[in-house]
Amino acid sequence: MKFFNLKFLPFLFLGLLFITACNDDDVEIETPEEVITTVIYELTPANGGDVVTLQYEDLDGDGSGGADVTGGTLQANTTYTGRVTFLNKTETPTEDITLEIEEEDEEHQLFFFSDIDGIVVNYSDVDENGFPTGLTTILTTGDAGTGNITIVLRHEPTKVAANVSSESLSNSAGGEVDIEAVITGVTVQ
Repeated sequence: MKFFNLKFLPFLFLGLLFITACNDDDVEIETPEEVITTVIYELTPANGGDVVTLQYEDLDGDGSGGADVTGGTLQANTTYTGRVTFLNKTETPTEDITLEIEEEDEEHQLFFFSDIDGIVVNYSDVDENGFPTGLTTILTTGDAGTGNITIVLRHEPTKVAANVSSESLSNSAGGEVDIEAVITGVTVQ
């Protein structure tokens, strides 16, 4: 008694492969998250003084080593234009992740907050839909103080925020945190 002829098995396999390959409606291609090791926030005073560069760098990510942080000194009661750059220094040559964020600006938003009284950060750029991105900013300082500035990059947040200086706003925006860089040792004088 013959139940199945083995010479038809390759055709059966190819038919099943063809049927499953043609149905790509449910296929979602995931893009791997970029590695961000370094966040640089360059602040140029409106009065033409020296550029202040704040930097956060963690080459081993969540590994055993801590982040190297470079704070800086800002002038009191001054307005700065800011530019944030994101790098992946685990690649050779170093990969500039900022370019990808600019290309996918509708999927990203930066949030800035500080425990130094009087620091306010406002967006000076928007995505293709008119919503804030935060790669360029206007930062104003108040009176003298010392503390931290935190920069959070979120992927696919709800983009309706007008004010970027709020930690609670960052937390309620949703999406995923690509990186949270706490820059310590920032002084306003």
